[in-house]
Amino acid sequence: MAKVKPFRGVRPPRDMVTRVASRPYDVLNSDEARAEADGNPSSLYHIIKPEIDFAPGTDEHHPDVYTRAVENFNSFQDRGWLVQDDADHYYIYAQTMDGRTQYGIVVAACVADYMEGRIKKHELTRRDKEEDRMKHVRVNNANVEPVFFAFPDDPTLDDVIAEVIKGEPEYDFVAPDGFGHTFWVIDNPATIDRITAAFDAIPYLYIADGHHRTAAAALVGNEKALANPDHRGDEEYNYFLAVCFPASHLKIIDYNRLVKDLNGLTPGEFLDRLSVNFDIVDKGDAEPYVPACLHNFSMYLKGRWYSLTPHEGTYNDSDPIGVLDVTVSSDLILRDILGIHDLRSDKRIDFVGGIRGLGELKRRVDSGEMAVALALFPVSMKQLMDIADTGNIMPPKTTWFEPKLRSGLVIHKLD
Repeated sequence: MAKVKPFRGVRPPRDMVTRVASRPYDVLNSDEARAEADGNPSSLYHIIKPEIDFAPGTDEHHPDVYTRAVENFNSFQDRGWLVQDDADHYYIYAQTMDGRTQYGIVVAACVADYMEGRIKKHELTRRDKEEDRMKHVRVNNANVEPVFFAFPDDPTLDDVIAEVIKGEPEYDFVAPDGFGHTFWVIDNPATIDRITAAFDAIPYLYIADGHHRTAAAALVGNEKALANPDHRGDEEYNYFLAVCFPASHLKIIDYNRLVKDLNGLTPGEFLDRLSVNFDIVDKGDAEPYVPACLHNFSMYLKGRWYSLTPHEGTYNDSDPIGVLDVTVSSDLILRDILGIHDLRSDKRIDFVGGIRGLGELKRRVDSGEMAVALALFPVSMKQLMDIADTGNIMPPKTTWFEPKLRSGLVIHKLD
């Protein structure tokens, strides 16, 4: 069962939150972070992307950069830009995008649950990326940024969320990207106990976004446990920062593909090859064609949009991986026709999150940078959880969650 606990969060004062809070470290590069933090010494980027305090081009993995992260973290606390709560709390964090709001519960999740498989993953991680975040957790002795979890809907937790959000929020603001962020502190002991007990009855948590941060946080906590001869199991390092959302609140958006060339084929030859396994409908050159359902693709080629529907028998709906449209497109189009066998390393392919719209696909093909674009119907939360439950791993670049969690609303210290 999922074990969570409340914790003494480290947070900005209410009047500082919009200056401190930032986008996650991994959704922008160093130059973009430097630009966003320009003129704002209290931006969290000085902690999560501290290379911005050095000359442009500085290696973000240089030891001095990690040292600067902890120096800035300590300075933020000394200056009162981050202040630790005086008691253990849970928190509710709501995000609003395009008129839709999702409500997450901010918890300290259990390291042992990750190590023993009760926190389930659906993606592979790279050791170099894990090690980068592990160094960040080690030097700060804190989880500065949260990870993004889902859990099967639970009526008790639904009731808790409904009750808490009737009260006045601690933070309520719209970020520069137009997404709303609202945050409540839960300080009622009875409510805190209800949350702990409800999660204790939930068998699994699911990583929605943040596989590398989750691995790093858990591995550092496990390191600390192994290094402590007096380890008991209730120390703060046995837990890490997570925001847990009911699965029904979450919406996965499309994650689309662009390919630089047609593998030596003319557009006509490429369409002929596609017709072996797909019904093709020319949708014209006016409005972008949006995939209508599972097993329907949108393609942009030579100034025209197409609907592609794979023939019966070319996919396996009884297989949690075979049913995915990323699998169908990877096998029947990218591999068999375009000669792309490794989505992680092939330089001929690029990926675009659906948040940027199908117009971005059209722009990059029309510019001549890319030859063809594929837009996919989004994966469902049920598919994600089925894959995690069966111990399978999704193909690369399958899920895109939006909005991203805002970093800096609350931090979890490991001592």
